[in-house]
Amino acid sequence: MEQFKQFILRDFEKILVVIILMVAFIGTYLVEEKFIILNFYYLPVLTAGYFLGRRMGVLAAVFSILAVLICVLFFPQRFLDGKEILTGVAQLSSWSGFLILASFMVGSLYEKNEQRVKELKNAYIGVLEILSKYLESTDRYTKGHSVRVSDFATEIGIAMGLARPEVENIRVSGLLHDIGKIEISGEILSKAAELSTEEKDLMDSHTVKGAYILSCVGSVLKEVVPIVIAHHKYFTDTLENNNGGAIKIPLGARVIAVADAYDAMTTDRPYRKGMPPWEAFQEIVAKTGKQFDPRVVEAFKRVVSEKLERG
Repeated sequence: MEQFKQFILRDFEKILVVIILMVAFIGTYLVEEKFIILNFYYLPVLTAGYFLGRRMGVLAAVFSILAVLICVLFFPQRFLDGKEILTGVAQLSSWSGFLILASFMVGSLYEKNEQRVKELKNAYIGVLEILSKYLESTDRYTKGHSVRVSDFATEIGIAMGLARPEVENIRVSGLLHDIGKIEISGEILSKAAELSTEEKDLMDSHTVKGAYILSCVGSVLKEVVPIVIAHHKYFTDTLENNNGGAIKIPLGARVIAVADAYDAMTTDRPYRKGMPPWEAFQEIVAKTGKQFDPRVVEAFKRVVSEKLERG
């Protein structure tokens, strides 16, 4: 069920276009006034151009034209009845030309807008990377940790086949998952000895502190807040919603949990040396189903295997 849900979310626009095309094609057989139903084909074509770009828009237009041509070949009397053949052909040609032109124009506008959004996102991610590096600059043991977690979690999300918006949320959450530590004392962060119970509680509070900081930004990072607040929770844990009910740990938080744990185990800390990658890998696998989501761990295995193959 989860995989079906991911498929629907990932390919919703394509599925929508196909459904509208099918409805239009069926309508071509059923509706008496054929040149009225022809205008209905503009809907899937414009939808494809608006959501999927110029190439898919033009492709939808071509499929629409082919569908109508098939109907004309098999049922010519239904399209040309009472009309001269040349007049009917001229109307169909005119309709085809405008359909392709509309798909091309809408698709071109979509791609220009998409390029601007992409540039804005790149600038946004760049600012977040600068911020994460600045926050870690005072602690030589965690330098680059957030960037590594973000990159690794993004690879896991892609390996799981998650929708692009969800992968982007995971990427941003990885960069900002430890932002709450700016309110934790530097002495505690760099303490070489084992932390006391009180200090551990204070350290654990960085998730809540981080979520509060991000919630102050407004709606821009609203999808990131639940991931940041839950990234240290166990896979089997639950969260309390606004109505007092129990909800599952967000999938993004489960992905960050694996990436964060792996990087933390393989990195030197004030109180211990980092583990070899293979040992950290075994540690993650051993805690599958208890601390870590089995689906996430499966994707984690594939990502690590590819990294090892690349050397």
